[in-house]
Amino acid sequence: MTAAPALLPGWGSGAAAERPSVLVARVDGAITPVIAEHLADGLREAERDDRAAFLVELDTPGGLLESTRHIVRDFLGADVPVVVYVTPSGARAASAGAYLTLSAHVASMAPGTHIGAGTPVNAEGEKAGDKVVDDAAAFAVSIAEQRGRDTAFAERMVRDGTSVTDREALSLGVVDVVAPDRAALLDAIDGRTVTLDGDRHVVLRTAGAETVPHELGFFGELRQTLASPELAFLFLSLGTLAVVYEFATPGMGLAGTAGVILLVLGFVALSVLPFQAGGLLLLLLAAVLFLAELFTPGIGVFAAGGTAALVMAGVLLFRGELAVDPLVLWPTALVVGAGSVLAGRLAWRARRAPAATGIQTLVDAETQVRHAGGDTGQVFLDGAWWAVRSASGRPLTEGGRVRVTSQDGLVLIVEPLPEEES
Repeated sequence: MTAAPALLPGWGSGAAAERPSVLVARVDGAITPVIAEHLADGLREAERDDRAAFLVELDTPGGLLESTRHIVRDFLGADVPVVVYVTPSGARAASAGAYLTLSAHVASMAPGTHIGAGTPVNAEGEKAGDKVVDDAAAFAVSIAEQRGRDTAFAERMVRDGTSVTDREALSLGVVDVVAPDRAALLDAIDGRTVTLDGDRHVVLRTAGAETVPHELGFFGELRQTLASPELAFLFLSLGTLAVVYEFATPGMGLAGTAGVILLVLGFVALSVLPFQAGGLLLLLLAAVLFLAELFTPGIGVFAAGGTAALVMAGVLLFRGELAVDPLVLWPTALVVGAGSVLAGRLAWRARRAPAATGIQTLVDAETQVRHAGGDTGQVFLDGAWWAVRSASGRPLTEGGRVRVTSQDGLVLIVEPLPEEES
């Protein structure tokens, strides 16, 4: 390497007086949009806080190719050294995990781990078509070329599904280090020079570094669970069944509400809908259900469905630094749901209560005729003078009692009361 290493703030002598720190993210399970976003957040945090490195401890059977591409793009363009460590013993960086490991500035494995098997598969689990395989192979080779790793292995792992152990990976130049634990890894890579995006050279200072966890958190774990393909199939099946049942036997709306929520979650799990779009749909559904509770109050089915939709919208919409604390989200959703039930009850009572204003308050009211002339006259009722007309055409008598039956414009239609009622 001809250029002298340039020591950047936080990674070199400028930070010598401070103990270096490494941000650590743990990835267990499939590579999904949730994991892609989690690692992107970790990169931003590591760059913002001038961490010595961003360490990703990995154990994955693979995942979505699109999510993998997003992560690889972030790793290749990172402004902080990225270290991928396949751990613990028995772990694997299979399929998508192999691409991520190849794209790191430092690729490392624990003893007893393996890497490879990067052949893309279709929805049935069978090898994808030639075009997809060719594209994936070119992708893997380009990553290996950029990081100076074995391109032959990168191509074989895609085309032939080749997988190798940690020792074989080290001898082939697929990974840089084999270390038994995190502390040994940080000691082993200390002093290593890596090249960041833009040909900036950085010397790693990781020996004895403080490790800071970057965790998914409760909602992150929940979103990762929801992104499971197995759950996606279950959600779509149950959701479709619930909606069909609601249309076949219309009831209180419980089946239909649950069905729509499950369908949205199923489409999100399959990555057909982005998390943001799914969250917005559930937020809109929650608003519609709360309004339905106001106008058609019952036993609270719409309010319960709206509460569930609001909670899931919060789970899908708010992530990373904008994540909502469960201690805030759950009570808020419950209060809104209970408030919609209460508002629905009050609206129902108000609609059933006698009218308090307008002509309906005068119907059936009794009053005395003050001035009369044939079948017309005047009365003083409810604080105002009103012109009246006899409904039956019978003459009105001054001082006689009448009952209001209806209204014709500004004239009250009245019925004279018999003498015994007056």
